[in-house]
Amino acid sequence: MKHTIGLSLVVAGAVFLWAPVAPIDAQGQKPVVELPKPGVPQIMTMEAAFVRAAYNNEGYVILGYEPVQRSVGEEWVLLDIGVTVRDNIPDYKMTRAALSLATPDGKTLPLPTVSEFRAANTAALQNRANVQRDSINYFPPKASRACRIGFFGDLDSPGMTWDEVEISDDRACLGRIYFKVPGGIQYGQHWLNVKFAKSEVRVPFRILTKEEEKTLNKNYKSIKQQVDDAFKKKGGD
Repeated sequence: MKHTIGLSLVVAGAVFLWAPVAPIDAQGQKPVVELPKPGVPQIMTMEAAFVRAAYNNEGYVILGYEPVQRSVGEEWVLLDIGVTVRDNIPDYKMTRAALSLATPDGKTLPLPTVSEFRAANTAALQNRANVQRDSINYFPPKASRACRIGFFGDLDSPGMTWDEVEISDDRACLGRIYFKVPGGIQYGQHWLNVKFAKSEVRVPFRILTKEEEKTLNKNYKSIKQQVDDAFKKKGGD
């Protein structure tokens, strides 16, 4: 019975992540936001100005993407991401192949190799990201042990790179990932796809025009409060 209820919540909980919006109307009402369809069963109810979180009964993913919003026309996407599995889900070994980026023109891009990344000139992008970033260190309560996602590392970075990371329900795994977008970053709906052992979580993030950004930026709630509310213990659970 609990499993059936959980699946119902997964489908019903997908209520507020946005696609193109209309401006605030003459009565001052907030813009109407349409839900982008992930194509997979999941809950996705949490968003801040440049932070998105999506989860299902197996996995949880949060990302920060303001550097992408400021890099329209450039070829490299930089995302800060956090990943964990839900309570009592078996440990999962996430590899580089688990991550991909879906772009507005219908392409699905894999992570580049470390060699491809190091051959690119991403210094300006990384400097921008160090200034234009939002905290994404918000996880379900049990995920409290620090964990690094080390798929990429700069030549002058002390951190090693590796091709997999162990994900468990008590580990809050954080890292920075990159994608190369041939032709440059476009405005519109993007998806970060993250495969878990038995399911996939798709995290939507939209690169806004200046008009869209101006309209929507005043309508976001605290991402911390949303995560706290989503995973708070309920009586009888």
